Amino acid sequence: MLAEQRRNVILEIVAERGSVSVNELFRRLAVSHETIRRDITRLARENRLRKTHGGALSLDSVEPAFTERMGVNIEGKRAIGRLAAGLVPDGASVIIDSGTSTLCLAEALKSHRRLTVYTNDIHVAGRLAGRNDNRVLLLGGEIQGTEGATMGRDTTAMLDNYFTDFSFIGVGALTARPSLMDYSREAAELRARMIISARQGVLLAEHTKFNRTAPVRVANLEKVSHLVVDRKPKGALAKVLRALAAELLVADD
Repeated sequence: MLAEQRRNVILEIVAERGSVSVNELFRRLAVSHETIRRDITRLARENRLRKTHGGALSLDSVEPAFTERMGVNIEGKRAIGRLAAGLVPDGASVIIDSGTSTLCLAEALKSHRRLTVYTNDIHVAGRLAGRNDNRVLLLGGEIQGTEGATMGRDTTAMLDNYFTDFSFIGVGALTARPSLMDYSREAAELRARMIISARQGVLLAEHTKFNRTAPVRVANLEKVSHLVVDRKPKGALAKVLRALAAELLVADD
C-alpha cells in the first residue's frame, strides 16, 4: 500500500469512528509502529486530524472550549435546564456536573431553597452558593484549563463520600453505538460515577450532541432514570434510548 493510500485509510477510520489507536492501525495496515506514528504526525501537521498519545482523534472529536459551547443552542439548553429544575424539590441534595447545559440548570435552580449541592464546576458553585440557605460543596481536584471545572482522581475520590437525591450529568456525545461518550477518560469516569451516586441520575442532552462520537465511553447509561432533551431523538439513537429504563423528557424551548 502506498503512503498516500495508507494515510487516507487512517483518515477514513478516524472520520467514521472518531478515534483510532496506533496498535489497531498496526494490525490493520501491516506496517511498523514508527511508520504509523510518522503518518499521524504528518496528518496532524496538515490539520487533518489531532495527534494523541497512542493514536489519533478526528478534529470533530475535540470538544470546543467552554465559552464557544456556551453560544451553541443556548435556548435549547435553557429549556432543558428549566425542565430538569422542575424535578428538584426544595431541600433536595443534588450532584451537578460541569458544562453549559448544567450551568443553565443551575440558573434555573436559583429560586430553590435549602439545596445541598455537590459540583465540580466553579461556575455552578458560584450561581448557587450563598443564597436561599443552600449548602454548596465544590469537589476538589485539578482545574481543567479554561473549563472552570475539576476532574481527576481527587475529584472522583471526594465524590465517593456522598450519595444524593439527584445527579445531573452533561453529555459529550450521544449516538446509537457505543451510546454515551466523552472527550477524556477523566471526564468519562467522573460522569459514570455521578450517575450511580444518586437515587435518580438525570442526563441533560441537547440535540447538537446527538449522533456524534467521542473517544471515551461513559459507563452506567442503563442506570439513568431520566433523559432530558430539547428535541426527540430519531432513528437508531431513538431505538437505543427506548430500550433504556429512563424516562424521556422533552423540553419546550
